[in-house]
Amino acid sequence: ELRATVGRALELTRLERENRWLRQEVASRYAPEAVVAESPGTRDLLALVRRVAPSRAPVLIQGESGTGKELVARLLHYWSDRVGRPFVAVNPKAFAEGVLESELFGHEKGAFTGAVAARAGCFERAHGGTLFLDEIGEIAPDIQVKLLRVLQEGEVLRVGGGEARVIDVRVVAATNRVLREEIAAGRFREDLYFRLSVLPIPLLPLRARREDIVPLARHFLARHAAEAGRRLALSPEAEVVLAAHDWPGNVRELENAVERAVVLARGDTIVSEDLLLEERVGAGPAADGTLQDALDRTAATRIRAALDGAGGQRAEAARALGIDRTTLYRMMKRLGL
Repeated sequence: ELRATVGRALELTRLERENRWLRQEVASRYAPEAVVAESPGTRDLLALVRRVAPSRAPVLIQGESGTGKELVARLLHYWSDRVGRPFVAVNPKAFAEGVLESELFGHEKGAFTGAVAARAGCFERAHGGTLFLDEIGEIAPDIQVKLLRVLQEGEVLRVGGGEARVIDVRVVAATNRVLREEIAAGRFREDLYFRLSVLPIPLLPLRARREDIVPLARHFLARHAAEAGRRLALSPEAEVVLAAHDWPGNVRELENAVERAVVLARGDTIVSEDLLLEERVGAGPAADGTLQDALDRTAATRIRAALDGAGGQRAEAARALGIDRTTLYRMMKRLGL
């Protein structure tokens, strides 16, 4: 009996230590100094997030897929006085309509076939904290009505329940759709739109903030290389290719490319070929020359355009390309520019 008691106490101590470490890890990941923000657009975004975070008003984040909408939602949570309380994220697109209602609002025992026990929904689980509703434009009209009621009344009624429960939840919604167009098409309620968009936050695509590309790539490289137990760096050519790419998948695509390169890199330096972006850099290697020739042509074209746009000022051109001046000088010398 004594041995079992000591064992339980040791296990509890271990779990408390692990929980404390996880909280510290999360806090450091979302600390202001940990967020990559080299471009003016991203710095302006973070300033807006900092101003909006203390509010309890709903937030609507709008941007293309992969631009970091959930990251912004988490920053709003961790930079507010709700830090330490629950952050619950749900993507309505991942649930069938009937299941989504129960997932959001909960259900009572016997509310439907298979409801063998009562269950709290996302709103209740997020009480005191933040609920992140991703892809809000995917919600069906009847669920939109119930969501609007929760936002207006500050209380939630479980499926099959008769008594509403008061909740304290900060709602952050996100969409990659133009909700005004969805409203015009009759697919989204205008009153819900106004309720959600008290504080709108637009996100720029990665191609509109190129200064962030290489710093983000270095950030992702440090993380994924550490996970793989490797010490890796980006070659100057790889950095230019990264900065030149348009990234239709935005930050998510960039991270995937870096993670893939960590696996493919043969030495301690990631080179252009490891990024596997050749299908988007212009003329392919089979047309005239090797893959490296195609990459060099693309890099040279981008550098010339940046220099022309900067009036020949190399420091300004380097900033526009999202690389440092040393890398630019080295690339210009190698490419004979």
